[in-house]
Amino acid sequence: MSYVVEEHAEGQRIHRTLIMKPTNFNVLNSELSVKVLGELGKKPQCAMDVARKLKEHEQKIYYHLRRLEKAGIIKLLKREERVGGLAKIYEVSHPYISVKLFDGEHITDVKVKPKEIEFFKSFIKNGKLDGLLVVGSPDPHGKYGAQASDGSAAIDLALLLGSFLNNASPNYKLDTELGEEDLKNNLILVGGPKANILIDKINAKLPIYFDTKNEFDIVSSFTKSVYNEDNVGVIVKMKSPFAKDKEILLLSGKRFKGTKAAILGLMKYLKKLEDGNKFEEGIARVVHGIDRDADGIIDDVEFLE
Repeated sequence: MSYVVEEHAEGQRIHRTLIMKPTNFNVLNSELSVKVLGELGKKPQCAMDVARKLKEHEQKIYYHLRRLEKAGIIKLLKREERVGGLAKIYEVSHPYISVKLFDGEHITDVKVKPKEIEFFKSFIKNGKLDGLLVVGSPDPHGKYGAQASDGSAAIDLALLLGSFLNNASPNYKLDTELGEEDLKNNLILVGGPKANILIDKINAKLPIYFDTKNEFDIVSSFTKSVYNEDNVGVIVKMKSPFAKDKEILLLSGKRFKGTKAAILGLMKYLKKLEDGNKFEEGIARVVHGIDRDADGIIDDVEFLE
């Protein structure tokens, strides 16, 4: 994935960009082609929709759609039933297009981390955390009467999030402190379902969940695999079941080592997270914590799925 960084008065804006070869750029040498892109930029449409809005013949629009698709500027989103058949619905793949002329000198003092910012875009808005970090209470609580020890693992996560924020303010709560209004936020959940009652509450909705009837083993609905080791963790990013247009980021394990492995996997290998187990605009990965230097502390992870 490539990005373009815009400097403006308030700071920086990052956008995904398509890098094109100069020889392919002639696909935009037509005024009508640019107008077609303008219409698709408003919303995904089919050739007939665009033709009607631009008052052009549908075959002319089809011609430009095929050229734009071949160049990778637009992509087929879906096929939709219309009267008399199926219509191809297209969307613009990237809001920006870049042309690389040659391998020139690059700027090394980069201030931003585009991939990381894209991953956290629902949780960080204008340099502020848009959501709540939820950790389990250290006091006995919930139906299991458990005491959470995962809170300390969240410190590393907080340091990572802090690198993208412009100011510091209280943005965390214990699971026992949450009210109905809190659930309407984006939520970052840390800990296992035994010690974090909110994770237990959504456990049945997770694509990789905990078997509460069998020692909280981790079960994958993707591979049907079962993981029972303490140092196995789960990373899930998904739509929130509590509020429309909100997301949940879950970093969990059946015990402390698993939760720590999940957080470490996010911090060290964020760019690899989307390589597998995608579902309905979400991801779900399983990581295995490793003690590379044999000092008794997990310092690396490998992806199990």
